[in-house]
Amino acid sequence: MITFVLGGARSGKSALAERLAAASARGGSRVVENRSSVTYVATMIVGDDAVLAERVAAHRARRPPDWATVEAGADLPDVIETLSGTVLLDSLGPWIAAQPDFVVDADALCAALAGRSGDTIVVSDEVGLGVYPATDLGGAFRDALGTLNQAVAAIADRVLLTVAGRVVTLDRPPDR
Repeated sequence: MITFVLGGARSGKSALAERLAAASARGGSRVVENRSSVTYVATMIVGDDAVLAERVAAHRARRPPDWATVEAGADLPDVIETLSGTVLLDSLGPWIAAQPDFVVDADALCAALAGRSGDTIVVSDEVGLGVYPATDLGGAFRDALGTLNQAVAAIADRVLLTVAGRVVTLDRPPDR
């Protein structure tokens, strides 16, 4: 099952995704031998940003100690294909932001997600609700992430939108 969790900054999307991943692991693939109950796939490169490092540390502290963390870059689709059990992918925005001209292989990512047998929770920023970007670069990022979000939503079994810590389930669009 693919669950896609969207929301703005500080909307509660990551915390929701973590709760969903923990519930999935409890209901299905528990820790077996030395395997983790959940694999957390991180896409953000922290670098020297102290504020960002603090936010990442807070996310890590929230996660159970038996969760494995895998850092993925441009090879995100290949990484996803190798993982078993419950996977929490957080998040698509930093993956796109780290790629030249914001170009990613959406088809490969969607195929990797759809081909998994375990539950997958994917997190992304909903950029279409914010202020119109003041720069061409901001507009290009918004467009690239919006297009990827639509592709992932199309293959997801369930799409959730978080707003102010509240969750709204999004229906599939009616057939055209």
